[in-house]
Amino acid sequence: MATKKNKGSAPAPLDPKVAKKLLDKLSTDNEFRRLFKKDADAALASVGYKAEANATSAGDCMQLQVTDRIAPKANIIRDRAKLEAALKVPLTFLCAKDFRGN
Repeated sequence: MATKKNKGSAPAPLDPKVAKKLLDKLSTDNEFRRLFKKDADAALASVGYKAEANATSAGDCMQLQVTDRIAPKANIIRDRAKLEAALKVPLTFLCAKDFRGN
């Protein structure tokens, strides 16, 4: 996992289309799940996320630790409404916990 630098303010909420694509892929696509665990920035870019200038990337906030397991697909499906709501507010460094499975 690459080391990320804090660029400034907290990321803005994800665009609803990007959030939907993110959750769709996290709940169905094993290759995307592997990419998300390894490099959340790259995974987000692949579903259309563009970081704002002078803001921390949402990928920095969502990046799981090497020892974390990603939440099972069934949990993401079950908790989708909660996850979508969390992605509608400015993201913080606590949001990675929502995607952990352990």
